[in-house]
Amino acid sequence: MIMKRYLIAAVALGLAGLGGIAAGGVPTAVAADEDNGPAWAVAAPGRIEPKNGMVNIGTAIIGRIAEVYVALNDEVEEGELLLKLDDAEARARLAAAETIADVREKTRDDGRLNSDRKDVRDAEDEVYRAERAATGARIELDYALTGRRNGTVTERTLRNSRRRLEQADDRVRKARVKVARAQADSDLPAPSPAEAAVSEARAQVAIAEALLDKTRVRASRAGRVLILRAKSGEMVAPSPRQPLVVIGDMSGLQVTAEVDEADVAKIEVGQEAYVTSISYPDKEYEGKVVKVAPALARPEIMQRGARRPTDVEILEVTIDLEGDVPLLPGMRVDAFFRK
Repeated sequence: MIMKRYLIAAVALGLAGLGGIAAGGVPTAVAADEDNGPAWAVAAPGRIEPKNGMVNIGTAIIGRIAEVYVALNDEVEEGELLLKLDDAEARARLAAAETIADVREKTRDDGRLNSDRKDVRDAEDEVYRAERAATGARIELDYALTGRRNGTVTERTLRNSRRRLEQADDRVRKARVKVARAQADSDLPAPSPAEAAVSEARAQVAIAEALLDKTRVRASRAGRVLILRAKSGEMVAPSPRQPLVVIGDMSGLQVTAEVDEADVAKIEVGQEAYVTSISYPDKEYEGKVVKVAPALARPEIMQRGARRPTDVEILEVTIDLEGDVPLLPGMRVDAFFRK
């Protein structure tokens, strides 16, 4: 039964010259079960992905990789440091900016200040110090997480680092609220030249800090390292199509199928489906439709029809596969949506 159904499906997916083609050059579902008529309503090409899809992670700046902290198949948590670019210049810029900000703050405090702006000055000072503490806590947590991976940091130390970062972030949020409240006074006088100089210097600190942070490439989501294209000493640059690290949640697998627009009306959330793979020709892997895209898109898996080279013509449909299946992310499969 499976072999016969599979042969029929192959015919349905390859009727290029026999009339079983939708308007966009994609085969429609015309196969029938040997006993009970059509076994499925729609057939479509698909690709295996980890749960919630694959996350492509790259660098935001050009630089040389100083150190890679993860390996293939490593499990990482959200925010964990994956690799670091050479940051000597960024650290020097930040140190210089902080020095200038400190000097200007002292100059401001040594001069005559408008007492009506005291609440604003105090709140802005608190924000600045809270942000510096948060930066230090973030770097501390980076080293704690990498230390846990190589066995030099205990779980207790890691918990303490996480707690300090949470406290620092909370302090920043509260300080910013105080600044907003202090600045809400419509009668607040304009800042003095000394106060403006301090604000400018602190803005340069924020810019230098942002540049330093861009030398750190962190995981934007928890998951497993599926692809790693980074090596120490390599020069890298921003490239959306060539990520340095690809992460996925391997606690489950899903299929992204490309359904031809002619078959859109036959698909709905909750619909049962199954997929087949040329790697396991005698197997069918059951699943269920969990997401249907709200708009048509250009195909990424199937070939574009020559008759409509510029049209959008497919609907992305996500199928959650049931149980533990041997398929791997990136594999191409045929998806069949049951009636």
